[in-house]
Amino acid sequence: MTDQLPRHTWLEGPGVPCPPHPDARARPLRIVLLGAPGVGKGTQAELFAERRRVCQLSTGDVFRAAKAADPCLRTPALEEAIGYMQRGELVPDATVVDIVKERIDCLRCEGGFMLDGFPRTVAQAEVLDEILAAEKVRLDAVLKFDLPTGRIVDRLSGRRTCPSCKSVYHVEAQPPTQAGVCDKCGHALVQRDDDRPEAIRVRMQAYETSTAPLVEYYASKGLLVSVSAEGTPEEIYARAAAAVEARKAAAAAPVAT
Repeated sequence: MTDQLPRHTWLEGPGVPCPPHPDARARPLRIVLLGAPGVGKGTQAELFAERRRVCQLSTGDVFRAAKAADPCLRTPALEEAIGYMQRGELVPDATVVDIVKERIDCLRCEGGFMLDGFPRTVAQAEVLDEILAAEKVRLDAVLKFDLPTGRIVDRLSGRRTCPSCKSVYHVEAQPPTQAGVCDKCGHALVQRDDDRPEAIRVRMQAYETSTAPLVEYYASKGLLVSVSAEGTPEEIYARAAAAVEARKAAAAAPVAT
C-alpha cells in the first residue's frame, strides 16, 4: 500500500499546516469508521486512504504521536489525555472533544476524512454533529464492519507476538517459517494474555455494550452502513466502497413530492 497523506495538522496539532491535498474534490468522502477489535477495520482504513486518498483521522494515532513528542509541544488537552492514559483511566469525552476541536482544519479538508476512534460515545457524536453543522460539512456514512464474535476470537487468538522485536504472526494466516519461532530474531513467540479466547470474549462484550448506543444513534439518522467483514480484504473493501457510494447516491437523490 502507498504511504498515507501527511496528516501534519492531525498528528502534530494546531499551527502545523498540511500541504494542499493532491486530489481535492468538490464533494469529498467524509465517513466515520466503527468496528470491534480484530474485525479488520485498520486494514480497510488503509485501503480507503490509498484508493480514495482520504485522510485517516485516528485518535489513537494522535495519542501515540503525542507520547513520542517533546512534552513542551503538547497542548493542555493532550497533556490531560496522556495523564488519564498513564493512570489507566478512560479519557473523558470533554478532553477528547477538545483535542478534535484543536484539529478542526482536518474536518475542512478538501480531500475528505475518515474518523477512526472518534466519536466513541453518543455525547461525542452530538458534539461532532454541532462542529460539522457549524462548518457546513456533513457526513456521508458511518461505516460499521461486522463479524461474528466466534470469528473474531479465531482471528485474535491465533496471533503470536515476538517479545523481543515485537513482530506479529498468525498461526494460520501468517505463520513463521519455523513454528513458534520469530523469523526476524529467532526468539520464541508468545500468545499475549489479551489474545486468549476468554479475554477476547470479555473485550468483545465490553465493546458491544459501549458501542450499542452509538450504533443506534447513527442508525436513527439514516447514516449507518453495516458491512460484513467476512472474506479477503479486497472483498470487504469492494462491499464497503459500494455501500458507501449507494448511501451517498441515496442521500443526494431528490425527494419525490
